[in-house]
Amino acid sequence: MAAPSPIDVVHQFMKLMETLNYDEALKLVAADCEYINPPPIGAVRGAAGIRAVLEPFFKPFKENEFRVLRAAASGQAVLLERLDRHLLGDKWVELPVTGVYEVHDGVITYWRDYFDYATIVGQLPTG
Repeated sequence: MAAPSPIDVVHQFMKLMETLNYDEALKLVAADCEYINPPPIGAVRGAAGIRAVLEPFFKPFKENEFRVLRAAASGQAVLLERLDRHLLGDKWVELPVTGVYEVHDGVITYWRDYFDYATIVGQLPTG
């Protein structure tokens, strides 16, 4: 059986993250994976670092949807243009994101998301 392609690994990872299945999703991340977000979030390493950033972020949302608008792969590199949607109360908040990933030996070794932090913060309740 052939190993999954880098783009397949990233798609599988995003599907698992959509349902917040951290335990299974983070099996697809290398122990020393670097995950980078725009300021003020910054960079973390490994599954524990990724979970420490994402778990509190996703906690207030009832549901998540990661719509992949465009995908491209070249060798080990994968690019996803996404619309990340999060259900907060009865309202969906949306964040356009471009993710850059590197996959080696079936696991993500690098993940960087590009987005405008103010876009998501501006949609969240202030009180």
